Amino acid sequence: MPATCSTNVPAEIVFFDLETTVPNKAGQRFHVLEFGAIVVCPRKLEELESFCTLIRPGDLSAVGLKSGRTDGITRPAVAEAPLFREVADRIFKILDGRIWAGHNIQRFDCVRIKESFADINMPAPVPIGIIDSLGVLTEKFGRRAGNMKMATLASYFGLGQQKHRSLEDVRMNLEVLKHCATVLFLESSLPPNAMNGKWQSIPNVTTRSRSLLQSENRGKSICREEMTSRKSPPSTSAANQRAVPYAKESIGKMTARVKNVICNGNLLKHTRSLIR
Repeated sequence: MPATCSTNVPAEIVFFDLETTVPNKAGQRFHVLEFGAIVVCPRKLEELESFCTLIRPGDLSAVGLKSGRTDGITRPAVAEAPLFREVADRIFKILDGRIWAGHNIQRFDCVRIKESFADINMPAPVPIGIIDSLGVLTEKFGRRAGNMKMATLASYFGLGQQKHRSLEDVRMNLEVLKHCATVLFLESSLPPNAMNGKWQSIPNVTTRSRSLLQSENRGKSICREEMTSRKSPPSTSAANQRAVPYAKESIGKMTARVKNVICNGNLLKHTRSLIR
């Protein structure tokens, strides 16, 4: 039996992440290769439950035989994994009716979840709220850490290298949020402008997603939606906006909801690491 929050606390938060294939031709789609999630009690930031599974896509040829990353997912790794329909009930159960949290989930992970459930003619899970750490941190923490990718944020706080594996990434995401919240809390206790000019940003990191975008600019006819990194800050141009599958609130409203969850859950009083 998974642990549960005590009564009279905000709804549980589920941090989740997907690992997928990356399309390299126009018309190709993303295929989900791994799902990972942790359920967190907002009052204590205690991990109540976790679930992670590799997923075999219907078209196994879409997965590379080798990966450019040390811990990357390869075709042999998912060859014997369950199909999405075989784990859909478990994924639905862990997501439905909870607050969803993750990095750039509104523009990527939420879209892939809805697509995957539509593929098997099953109703998709529905969140009662969404905390997208990309939007929240861009507005509240700013770009002092460089670009707002999870790997860069983790490096800024000395949390190690991003693994690009679902369960490790969601735990890193939570840890980054805790570090950012602590910094903002301490800053709020200082006189105005006390820290002006003290923050040092680190150079932008060239990642696989950036290389893909650069290749596109050199003339490859790959659609912009598919080639935009799932964990990269989205473009603000009107031509590059992507519809999200769930009701989208303004950052201001979303931040207010998040603040309420954080305040009720005493977020800053509990900074014990959940990365084990």
